[in-house]
Amino acid sequence: MNDHPRPLWTPSPARIEASRMKEYMRWLAREKKVNVDSYEALWQWSVDELPAFWESIWQYFDIRSSKPWEQVLDGMKMPGATWFTGSRLNITEQVFRFHREGESGERPAIIGRSEVRPTVELSWNALRSQIAAVANALRGMGVQPGDRVVSYLPNIPETAVAFYACASIGAIWSSCSPDMGTPSVLDRFGQIAPKVLLAVDGYRYGGKDFDRLEVVKGLVKALPSLEQVVLLPYLDKEARLDGAHSWQELLVNDTEMHFEQLPFDHPLWVVYSSGTTGMPKPIVHGQGGVLIESLKGHGLHTGLGEQDRFMWYSTTGWIMWNSQVTGLLLGATIAIYDGNPGYPDLGTLWKFAEEADLTVFGAGAAYFANCMKAGIAPRKLAKLDRLHTIGSTGSPLPAEAFTWIYDQLGPDILLASISGGTDIAAAFVGACPIIPLYAGEMQCRCLGIAVYAMDQEGRPLEDEVGELVVTKPMPSMPLYFWNDAQGLRYRDSYFDMYPGWWRHGDWLRITPRGGAIIYGRSDTTINRHGIRMGTSEIYRVVEAMPEILDSLVVDLEYLGRESYMPLFVVLRPGVTLDEILKARIAEGIRTALSARHVPNDVFVVTEVPRTLTGKKMELPVKKLLLGMKVDEVANPDAMSNPGSLEFFVDFARHREA
Repeated sequence: MNDHPRPLWTPSPARIEASRMKEYMRWLAREKKVNVDSYEALWQWSVDELPAFWESIWQYFDIRSSKPWEQVLDGMKMPGATWFTGSRLNITEQVFRFHREGESGERPAIIGRSEVRPTVELSWNALRSQIAAVANALRGMGVQPGDRVVSYLPNIPETAVAFYACASIGAIWSSCSPDMGTPSVLDRFGQIAPKVLLAVDGYRYGGKDFDRLEVVKGLVKALPSLEQVVLLPYLDKEARLDGAHSWQELLVNDTEMHFEQLPFDHPLWVVYSSGTTGMPKPIVHGQGGVLIESLKGHGLHTGLGEQDRFMWYSTTGWIMWNSQVTGLLLGATIAIYDGNPGYPDLGTLWKFAEEADLTVFGAGAAYFANCMKAGIAPRKLAKLDRLHTIGSTGSPLPAEAFTWIYDQLGPDILLASISGGTDIAAAFVGACPIIPLYAGEMQCRCLGIAVYAMDQEGRPLEDEVGELVVTKPMPSMPLYFWNDAQGLRYRDSYFDMYPGWWRHGDWLRITPRGGAIIYGRSDTTINRHGIRMGTSEIYRVVEAMPEILDSLVVDLEYLGRESYMPLFVVLRPGVTLDEILKARIAEGIRTALSARHVPNDVFVVTEVPRTLTGKKMELPVKKLLLGMKVDEVANPDAMSNPGSLEFFVDFARHREA
């Protein structure tokens, strides 16, 4: 490890002084007499004085509540901590603090584009009017606080409208992307007994149309709790469904907005684990927790404000869709895209960035890596003069992609590489606009997050890889899992290894600079002859080779067996896996990592198995190759490419023989 690397980016003094983070530090000194001279000192104060920190966030962002809170935090118990007891608020009300009637109300709140539709804009005036109308219509259908409203809609403006309409009532939102099949959707929605289903007739992806009416009919038939169905004709404007309301019916009654006043911990939504095996975990987050964490994360770490136009490419089945729509809480315009980001080529999103005049553009790390490999030159494709921040998440962004972003977009960009999870609807580690950035590292531990790398005995590690552990409560931690009355599944998921502390299941290293590096999932870690390494380190080496498009590695050391580590690669068309390429792979790993991490064998596959959110399915493949049956390790409906498992089933069979 290089103890003294050079920063890839250093913010200018002017950028530091103009940042929301620096403004917050000045506010702390003035209003709270808290004087800190560095981000690291600010982070330390935020976790040492946890109630005081979150109180300051409430006050700095001036969160509206009809009743004041009586106590910020009732203790450090995890799970079970209670935040801002006594307060009454509504997350949708916070959105419309930035709505002003008249000319300023015509400023765009949402800019949407898709493969089906040209670019559309929804003003703040129209957003408020539509949310009020949809909320009124839902109330007319009998929807009350606590009822579940589920969405089978793509990433279009209507979906954001429906979400905030539900939140204004106190109904509980839950969403599946329409590319998910019937069994996968029922595994999710079937657990929470929804009252209303909002669905689309179909969608277009990669230039191909996908009719979903039969899927919707199957959902309606299989969800006995449903009382009302709303169909949004999207692919076919004439689409109809017997017994269903049309989306347009919901918009006809213009009415005054009403914000139901709710406890801080009133459920906002149910989100789900990836569900590669077994039933997905239905994770419930609260209105207040999501509100205050979003204000902190977007407002301080990303610096979002009314002047910004913000996109984070996502489907409605990924937590980054939720993160995207909470950009409205800061008054930012959100820009959303529905479709294949690589169709007709990887320049599509960059061109949309110009059209929407983006200032903040986020996507999965794989998107930027693919752009790099394809030789995309963003500034030659699009005018990106106002762009000041690039966001990346979903998997570790390789160091060479960090460099590529700065080479392509210039020295004034903040690369906001973040890591968090669906489980907490937030980031553990991420960006900071006032400190240097180093290639391959996330800049900091996020404010108010007591996150550490721990060894097996629960001792913090310095500049070593350990388990990602959070030792103090977060407002956005799950309230509970649905249908988990005793909390057993919740505890088993996060608190089994370190009782009272949250173990996330990632390998983490905190650098001497206070930065963070994620090394992949801790349950798929490579352990070769006592040396532990995350799979992402091998991917960085292997996938940097121009001949290799994708890869997957698993270590089959198990219950005393000798380690066997195969590497599976997807090759660029026209490339052959000959002995010369195998030798280059081995030498690259040996040089960059160690001889112990050279794979035993290399095999060509046509695809790497991935979940619907794009994550490599390392653990299911590992279990499959260790002898488990395919239906025990993976749910095809929760995969983007279920056919990719056939190779590994056959591989396991031959290995046993």
